[in-house]
Amino acid sequence: MTSPLSTSGASTTRTVDLAGGLSLTVAEYGTNTDGSAVLLLHGGAGPRTMAGLATALSEHVYAIAPTHPGFDGTDRPDGFDTVADIAVAYLDLLDALDLTGVMVIGNSVGGWIAAEMALRDTRGRIGALTLINAVGIHAHLKQNQVLDTRVMAPTEMTQLSFHNPAFRPDFSTFSDQQRAVAAANQRALATYAGEAFTHDPKLRGRLHRVTVPVLVVWGEQDGIAPLGYGRGFADSFPDGHFAPIAEAGHFPQVEQLGRTLGAIGDFVDTVVKPGGDADADADANAGSVG
Repeated sequence: MTSPLSTSGASTTRTVDLAGGLSLTVAEYGTNTDGSAVLLLHGGAGPRTMAGLATALSEHVYAIAPTHPGFDGTDRPDGFDTVADIAVAYLDLLDALDLTGVMVIGNSVGGWIAAEMALRDTRGRIGALTLINAVGIHAHLKQNQVLDTRVMAPTEMTQLSFHNPAFRPDFSTFSDQQRAVAAANQRALATYAGEAFTHDPKLRGRLHRVTVPVLVVWGEQDGIAPLGYGRGFADSFPDGHFAPIAEAGHFPQVEQLGRTLGAIGDFVDTVVKPGGDADADADANAGSVG
């Protein structure tokens, strides 16, 4: 069961009621014409960090971007408190919308959720993963460890997250409501991520069971999750591929949207759907990734 909430720009927001009783807030970009889609999963900074990528992809494929329960003023039910809970809910969402061949694109903790989804996808809904500066696995080497942003001031966190100062939020301009939303988002993130916060110590050892192709996109100047960590993430998958993005930090889909789209398009053309219509794929840039 679904109900519309609002329309904003290229997206329409509605609630989707899942079989288990959870209601999700979902932004839709484009039109579902063939039962395939890209599912975009945000990180701790909230849904707005995926909006530009979703809008660009929607020129070629149906794109959906849910808000993790507890973010941006949405409710988080009691007992809904792990990354695994979110992963199962989003698989339920794909069931509810009857989508197959889905590329799940996750940034930061969204990438962690995407990996957990692939491990639990017993109905074959997922066709590929794209992890963008994802967290979730432990680092073998100390120099590759992900920093714990819980102990950072907001200004320090944004300095480490963005290569280009022009993209860094100016917290001095935030309204009281914006500050409250940002603080609530961080509380929700801390709840889902658990005590270790940046990873599940056992996740890396399970990723050999992911059978779909995986692209790991990484902003080379990420001060939160280093480049070596990203390479290790890609190497953890049987069919993992790595694409570094120059002049970008933790959010390459924000700082370098064109290069991020290009990396996804190359992945689709050479790995996900090799031998497709090269002219059409080049024109689409990101390709038809559903």
